[in-house]
Amino acid sequence: MIQDKDFTLRLIRQLTQALEKLILDKPEESLMQKELDFDSLMKDIFKMNFSDISSKTKEELIEMVNERQERDHKDYYEMLGNLFYFKGRESNNTDFLDKAKTFYERYLQTSGIFALPVINRINEIKKALE
Repeated sequence: MIQDKDFTLRLIRQLTQALEKLILDKPEESLMQKELDFDSLMKDIFKMNFSDISSKTKEELIEMVNERQERDHKDYYEMLGNLFYFKGRESNNTDFLDKAKTFYERYLQTSGIFALPVINRINEIKKALE
């Protein structure tokens, strides 16, 4: 069971890093060749595909994160923030952007980290939602 949790946490961190590179428009060649398969990654992490994840409310997703170990919450929130931010920008979906804002704010609260790029994204999202 511990190995499964470690594997899932590694997947979350890898997905977070890959999304960061896509958000910053600096994808690596291997990432471009491989293409992210959000459905399979979401199934590995949450046991459901991206469309199921995206159809859940913010509160339901927060509850899913709260079911995980508390020390891992920040990783989940950062990954969900990046995921919904990327998908929201890609599809111009304000619901995704609103979810991204919520998860980025949760990430900042749970991590205690001052992350200027995340703060800038939150401000960008706020403008887009106005």
